[in-house]
Amino acid sequence: MSNTSDLMELKEELIREKYSAAESLLDGFDHTPRLAKPKAGAAPAKEKSSGIGTRRRFRSTTPGLVTKSTARAEGVHIINRVQENDDSEVLMSPMQANVLHSLRRALAVSMVVADQFADHTGLSQLLKDNLEGGLAASRKSEFTELLAASSVISLHVFANMTSFLLANAHADASDVKVEVGEVEEVLTDNAHLALTGTLWELDQDLAIFATSQDKLIPTVTAFLEQLMEKVALRASNMARLDAFTSVNYRVEEDDFQINGFTPSARGNSTKLTMTFKKPNEVVGNHIAKYQAMKLSKMLMAYDFDRKLNPFADLGGFIFTFMGDGAPGTGKTTLIQMMAGMISEYCNHAGYPFKFQNLSTDSIDSYQGKSGQNAKAFINNIIDPNVIGFGTIDDIDQLAGKRGDRQSSAGQLEITAVLMESFAGANTVVRGNCTFGMFSNYPENVDDALRQRAGARFLVDGPQTREDYIDILHLLMGKNHSIPTGKHELFAAQQIKKAVSDSYESYSRPKEEGLVKVFDTVSKKIGKLDTIAKLGTYLKGIQEADERFTGRAIKNITDAVKVRAMDFELPDEWMEKPDLFLFKDYDIKRKMIADMAKPITVEMVIQEINRYADSEFRYADKSDEIAIENMVRDYGLQEEAKKRYVKGKG
Repeated sequence: MSNTSDLMELKEELIREKYSAAESLLDGFDHTPRLAKPKAGAAPAKEKSSGIGTRRRFRSTTPGLVTKSTARAEGVHIINRVQENDDSEVLMSPMQANVLHSLRRALAVSMVVADQFADHTGLSQLLKDNLEGGLAASRKSEFTELLAASSVISLHVFANMTSFLLANAHADASDVKVEVGEVEEVLTDNAHLALTGTLWELDQDLAIFATSQDKLIPTVTAFLEQLMEKVALRASNMARLDAFTSVNYRVEEDDFQINGFTPSARGNSTKLTMTFKKPNEVVGNHIAKYQAMKLSKMLMAYDFDRKLNPFADLGGFIFTFMGDGAPGTGKTTLIQMMAGMISEYCNHAGYPFKFQNLSTDSIDSYQGKSGQNAKAFINNIIDPNVIGFGTIDDIDQLAGKRGDRQSSAGQLEITAVLMESFAGANTVVRGNCTFGMFSNYPENVDDALRQRAGARFLVDGPQTREDYIDILHLLMGKNHSIPTGKHELFAAQQIKKAVSDSYESYSRPKEEGLVKVFDTVSKKIGKLDTIAKLGTYLKGIQEADERFTGRAIKNITDAVKVRAMDFELPDEWMEKPDLFLFKDYDIKRKMIADMAKPITVEMVIQEINRYADSEFRYADKSDEIAIENMVRDYGLQEEAKKRYVKGKG
């Protein structure tokens, strides 16, 4: 997990010193495209007012860079381009001014960060040596790599901050969607050329897509999203970026933070229109309900100043989970309960809350668009300025199974994005959000993606006679006078007793295949009461199911750590934020640590059995379905042969 506590303040006076250079870039410069081609219809921007004359050309003031002039007579004038999307107005509109101010501010911050990167890595001295003609041959490779790193840093900071400043700038533009396509002019020769290249391409897109006021901000933000995605991809294969990614920067005046190549956004809440459910309206599903209630409160412990949750720090946070069960067992109700609880807690604390469901509407026939939709979903939820809850309902339909010929290209794109986002090299778990994957047929989910679910919620619905009485009473409503009879309503739903019984039921596994492994290992080595014996049991599971890998062990140990945090934060702490939520991070961490329980052998055995049971259940179903399909295919072939022979006769 990246360190989020070391914030480096970007001084306001340094930022304002860069305004002149930023304004010159917006005012006018020359650029000949190298990777992209000029777009048809992107004519040079017109002067808004006649008689002012052509804007001055920008000349680089970065010492150590000797570049050839690639001047074009028409140049690039972003200010004019922004103004020309409304020819009916002579004066600049507030929206246009906001866009230009945001671009200037972001360009200035980008230049300051590039300068600091150059100072910290020795690039400044190499630039000086290059200018004086004294750059050693042995350092030319280092010089080139640092210039490329500085370029992608400049582009990301520019795009990230502009997007941040424009977020929700005008509500009337929020519903307008613009697709600008892939960004191509991403140059890495040096930071100055990188910025001029991207501004040239932005100018092209503004000419094509920003044809009216309501399309101005959507065009800019769509371009910046594409730019950040392209830059992050480029940066993932580059060297010498540690000096940037290991430090978190902050711009105090804008309340803006730079955390490596992670996009930022203003913390704004999602307006939820779903019907919320209370915990007592979720019948059965005891462990799933209990863990959902705990997780809802865990999220609220997130510290917005430190950008970290004590639960994530201590090792008891659920970042991803999978809820599976037969149709009609209560998965949607569980989502409604959890979203309702988090929303209510956030309202009490004044925290922004985002909820979003990734649905089958995200699958697009346009190549790459499905992946973009999935990435946008992830970025909305992981925004470190909000409390986030993302759900992926019917994930077996949404995410394709690799190797399955029936999976579309769009489904496979979504699978790739989710796998990288949930447990990739750049995944950072801050503890401000959680993702729930839900499915009626989890055996159809790609094995590697399913194993990225750190916790398993078996959503099995009502099970006992008492459960069925409770759910009948609940759904009947109040428009009747039928007596309840000999039954204490909702007594069986008392969460603590029900959960305790549910956990204890996993002291032995339930799936037939796992029971055989458990009994065989226990007979051979005796009671599972040491780390060595538990490891032997795990090896026995792996021999029975080769898909039981090291990731499974990590998920089990994470679940054990969650059990060590097997307590619910008091409701009073949610209702009165001063008691806990608004306290300093270190105080909150200590309050949580003091409530933790020691890990026991029983906990470990139960969590091994819970997790392995689910994997065996999925495998058995998957194999059985495959066999049934093959039997059906053979039957169809035999019937086809009979009809063919009969027809020939």
